[in-house]
Amino acid sequence: MIAFNVVRFKVKPGMDAAFLAAHQGIAESWSGLRHANIIQTGEGRYCIIAEWESMEALAASRPQMIATLDSFRETLEDLGGGMGVTDPFAGPVVLSPK
Repeated sequence: MIAFNVVRFKVKPGMDAAFLAAHQGIAESWSGLRHANIIQTGEGRYCIIAEWESMEALAASRPQMIATLDSFRETLEDLGGGMGVTDPFAGPVVLSPK
């Protein structure tokens, strides 16, 4: 069953290019990734929305996702409220109306 994950980030001022550059190679290193987009949701605020072959594929790629995060962690601001630098969500598709 297809799965998605969404992760919210807040990038430090002047670090947008480094944040985006760190994601250039994810297609090769995140096994099971079908498609990904990074959207800008505000000044220095981004979300990555990724489609995976399955929840198992997503889970198996977590070490590679963490390695990618570690490569640009210094570009991120803490989101506050004890969240740290990311706000991740993931789950299987339960309805696909189109």
